Amino acid sequence: MPDFDLSITICSWNTLSDLRACLQSLREAKDEANFEVVVVDNASKDGSPDMVEKEFPEFRLLRQSVNLGFTGGHNLALAERLGHHAALLNSDTVVHPGAIRRITEYMEAHPEVGIVGPMLHNPDGTLQFSCRRFPNPVAAAFRNTILGRLFPNNRFTREYLMQDWTHDQPREVDWVSGAALFLRKEVIDQVGVLDNTLFMYCEDVDICKRTWKAGFKVMYVPDAVITHAIGRSSDQVANKMIVRFHRSMFRYYRKHDLRELPFVARPFMVAFAATALTLRASAFLAKNYLDALKRKVSR
Repeated sequence: MPDFDLSITICSWNTLSDLRACLQSLREAKDEANFEVVVVDNASKDGSPDMVEKEFPEFRLLRQSVNLGFTGGHNLALAERLGHHAALLNSDTVVHPGAIRRITEYMEAHPEVGIVGPMLHNPDGTLQFSCRRFPNPVAAAFRNTILGRLFPNNRFTREYLMQDWTHDQPREVDWVSGAALFLRKEVIDQVGVLDNTLFMYCEDVDICKRTWKAGFKVMYVPDAVITHAIGRSSDQVANKMIVRFHRSMFRYYRKHDLRELPFVARPFMVAFAATALTLRASAFLAKNYLDALKRKVSR
């Protein structure tokens, strides 16, 4: 029998202050469920692992000498976990009182559900659109692009982000954000862990897709709330993350969507997807370089 009902796994890279707040919120939730916390530190240079060891000795720390990425770090923690179910949690999250109890009780009451995502809030308390429909090329063309700025209320982005719904009731959804993703043991056993070819980004979409294909449901449970700051690690290396995001999107597309196309059309669609994603990434990189140049000139 497992030692815990739930293992909460956290990947951290140079997020000392956020990680401290996250762990403190988990310490305060210790009576809500029988859970352990496993922190994987991805070779941080800001003193994060020493802080965990000194201030939160009740939690397990797995120090790494190299950065395993979001996927590699969580997969290591999943392999080392002592709990039955698992929960992936970002280091820039704060768990609200009652959230862990609510989701663990929901999972126990609904064995057909393989993955559960809570409601995520931005730090200012506003709703973060953390449950979404599976990505498609049209939505990608409008999401955070010039087209999106020209047509901010376009239906493609709204549908992708599920903005056509109040987010106030539990609901089946395509996928939920890996910032706070509760994972049933049977899914880990039957579907597997995160895809190691996706260093960071799209690993949450991928595992939700595989979970649906295996016959389990993915649910959004809004009466469990977690605050998520977004990007505290990735913003430190923004340009690298742009490249990694688009590379992961291409790998996700090739793994899932391409297989649904006629065989003869696949080479053309691979070339189209690679070109489109390269152009999209290049536009983001160009904007970042221009913004940096403007800041330098204005000093």
